[in-house]
Amino acid sequence: MPEREAWGPLDWSVNGVGGEGFDLLPADPGPLSATPPPGTSPDGAVKEPRDKEPKDPVAQAKGLCLRLLTGSSKTRKQLADAMRKREIPDEVAEEVLSRFEEVGLIDDAAFADAWVESRHRGRGLARRALAMELRSRGVDNAVVAEAVERLDPEQEADTARELVRRKLRSTRGLDRQVRIRRLAGMLARRGYPEGLALRVVREVLDAEAAGPAEDEQDPPFWED
Repeated sequence: MPEREAWGPLDWSVNGVGGEGFDLLPADPGPLSATPPPGTSPDGAVKEPRDKEPKDPVAQAKGLCLRLLTGSSKTRKQLADAMRKREIPDEVAEEVLSRFEEVGLIDDAAFADAWVESRHRGRGLARRALAMELRSRGVDNAVVAEAVERLDPEQEADTARELVRRKLRSTRGLDRQVRIRRLAGMLARRGYPEGLALRVVREVLDAEAAGPAEDEQDPPFWED
């Protein structure tokens, strides 16, 4: 009998010596997919469906107002403008703002009083400039008038004098009329009336001419 060649796959499946035929072996499942099935996370955990329902607009309005009031006090109009930008309905905004006023979280009168005190002492602003700033923030005209009237006229004039004294050094060597225009212009930018500004500037210049300079060091104060 001729010598057989080495057995191949067919011999194993036909003569019964080997196991099952190759056509009976389980099919190759192929490479595992790297993408998890829908609704599961990469580790196979089932994801909870996200809540797609919109938030309660009242809760949104309250949260926004509280966040804005945390940093500093705000006027009613400033809060209303912020809610309008967030597209919170007007009726909801009105309801929340009225409630905040009832409990004292919004108080335009207190805001105006604090603003006048802070800006006059910190920046040397006069009543006219203070009134403009308050109106730009939505404070009612009557509330503005009451707040700025608390600034005493003599205090306003004293502040103007101090402003001029501290700017004298930067104008020395200039013609008197040039100094008057520059110093009066500085006061005008802070809201001082023209008559008061000119009177105060001339008084301070006359005092400088009559005696030694008062502010050689010109300390920083109320930056222009």
